[in-house]
Amino acid sequence: MIFRSTSLLAFLLATPLLAHEPLEVGGADIHILLDREASGGSFGMFTVTQSGPNGPPRHIHDDADEAFFIVDGEFEILSGDDIVVVPEGEAAFAPKGMVHTFRSTKEDGGTILVIVTPGGFEGFFHQVVEEGVSPVENMERFLEISEKFQQRIAGPPLGME
Repeated sequence: MIFRSTSLLAFLLATPLLAHEPLEVGGADIHILLDREASGGSFGMFTVTQSGPNGPPRHIHDDADEAFFIVDGEFEILSGDDIVVVPEGEAAFAPKGMVHTFRSTKEDGGTILVIVTPGGFEGFFHQVVEEGVSPVENMERFLEISEKFQQRIAGPPLGME
């Protein structure tokens, strides 16, 4: 599903005082804008800024739906068996229980806004950073943290099949 909207971007730009400090996870900058506590448990909202054409591994959230809004650049988004190219200013959705991921398509990267509902998954990034866990150096611990936050790794990132 793809939607076009600028009101969400306006909301994002209006909330920098609520945001946490950016985190570096797997070569991406994660900026948590609203966490579960700030939304009363309803959702988590964060941006992911990729420096080049890359993204996270395929994964499944057993407990959460995930919406994506392209703030800058262009992204491929996998949801189930479908891959769609989503340009800046448009959005996509991945329901809970479905394999999904995203990948910046531009050489200079891009920024994607992610909303996970219900909230809580954003804590995954904090724990990975606090423990200094890298999937390259300690995949076992990375998978344990993923499971704690109801995320199952389901395959490689797009473009790394």
